[in-house]
Amino acid sequence: MNAARNPADWGSHYRLVASEKWKQKSAAMGRPVTEAVVEYAQPQPGMKVLDLASGTGEPAISIAKRIGPTGQVTAFDLSADLLEVATNRAQARGLNNFATQQGDAHSLPYADCSFDLATSRFGVMFFHDCLGAMRELLRVLRPKARACFLAWGSFEQPYWASTFGVVHKYVGGPLLLPDGPDPFRFAEPGSLSAVLREAGFAAVEEESRTLPWSWPGPAEEVWEQARAVSVPFHPLLNRVPETMWPQVNAEIRDSVNRYCDGEKINFGAGVVLASGRKA
Repeated sequence: MNAARNPADWGSHYRLVASEKWKQKSAAMGRPVTEAVVEYAQPQPGMKVLDLASGTGEPAISIAKRIGPTGQVTAFDLSADLLEVATNRAQARGLNNFATQQGDAHSLPYADCSFDLATSRFGVMFFHDCLGAMRELLRVLRPKARACFLAWGSFEQPYWASTFGVVHKYVGGPLLLPDGPDPFRFAEPGSLSAVLREAGFAAVEEESRTLPWSWPGPAEEVWEQARAVSVPFHPLLNRVPETMWPQVNAEIRDSVNRYCDGEKINFGAGVVLASGRKA
């Protein structure tokens, strides 16, 4: 596993600090996306659900509310630190049907046919062997169970272009490391569903949507939060000379403010939703 995919990167001090500092505003920005994947997955009372790459707990927490006390959701992630945040959030909501498990999605510590449903929000793009991970997921699903994923669409959309797109304009070079994590890995229509089919999933579906993606605060905040949590772009940020930052930050502020309505920054999020079913 290369450094870009080291679990420490995903549970880094930066992400943990940002998670606490911006938890309310980040939750507000991500809520429509979480709601979209939960509605897409249609969790039912009593289900046993696995949420991969769950991070600080969504959509696992929202699913736990839907499946009721007879169900069980497991938030699964590489980072024990992020899962600790998820546990605290679930406990604060009084959810007794919520558990966490630290581990690698390429080697799931579960018996065959263990789950009725699997979900992942903004996680599937970062599996280094996505085909292998999907085959492993298929193994732990029960017959007729669905796996539902939400991934980023193209980089060329307001949130990314007005922030890291501005940085890239100044420093050039690769936007992302060639062998590093790529949030836009499944932006090409049909690419995620192709992996699901090759892994053995049946009844595969895929669609693109634009969802609300709004930051309830000023441009400076959204840029600070983005820098902290967008780990794949850290090599890009590290190429910016110190003397260039004032100009870069000023242009990003102006670029982001084009989407401001006076109270919120209304970007919109272009995403891909895909699902498959175990035969």
